[in-house]
Amino acid sequence: MKLLHEKWAIDDLLSIRERAYFYLKSLILNGELKPGDRLIERELATKLNISRTPIREALFRLESQGFVKTVPRKGVIVSNISSEEVVEVFNILSSLEVLAAKLAAERMDENTQKILDEKIAELEAFLNSEQKDYEKIHIDMNMVLYKASKSPKLFEILSGLTDYIQMSANMGYETPGRKEQAMKEHLEIMKALRKRDVEMAALLTKLHIENSKRAYIASIEKLKEKETK
Repeated sequence: MKLLHEKWAIDDLLSIRERAYFYLKSLILNGELKPGDRLIERELATKLNISRTPIREALFRLESQGFVKTVPRKGVIVSNISSEEVVEVFNILSSLEVLAAKLAAERMDENTQKILDEKIAELEAFLNSEQKDYEKIHIDMNMVLYKASKSPKLFEILSGLTDYIQMSANMGYETPGRKEQAMKEHLEIMKALRKRDVEMAALLTKLHIENSKRAYIASIEKLKEKETK
């Protein structure tokens, strides 16, 4: 587990609670904490240089969301979110993100076009750079699409799936070449939206989801093969 080097202000309890929660959740989503790993309050508090109370509250919050669970004689461990659950999320995304793409292309305005121009340039520069934070750019591009739909309710629903999207994307990125290909797919989606091409934007979005699902399944199957050896 990574250590948190900076000290958190003791007088800002709300900030400590939030930061402890997001820190632990990010370790789970990024795969640094694996399913079955134990989360011991005392050790976490020592590593983060904070009291056990915000750690306990963060773990309770994570448990309510299904990221961790309490097991007799083991304590709190990272949950094993089944591949079936993730595939189900992909199937839901296949409909919702396609709808978002259609709405975004149909409701395109000058301000959104400017944002897309900036994001297209940013993504092209990203693909040509050496230092690449795929996780951040992936989330950013999704948020651009969701906001461009100009549907508050759809944005709310899709934003609620972000954790699953991030986790499954990180797993899928284990498939050779998938990281770069996924970013290129995002770029083509952005360009189709910029042109207000409703059908192309919808098609490219659907293909992107299907390719991401296949990469995730391939990664899971490879992991299962290693476990059986």
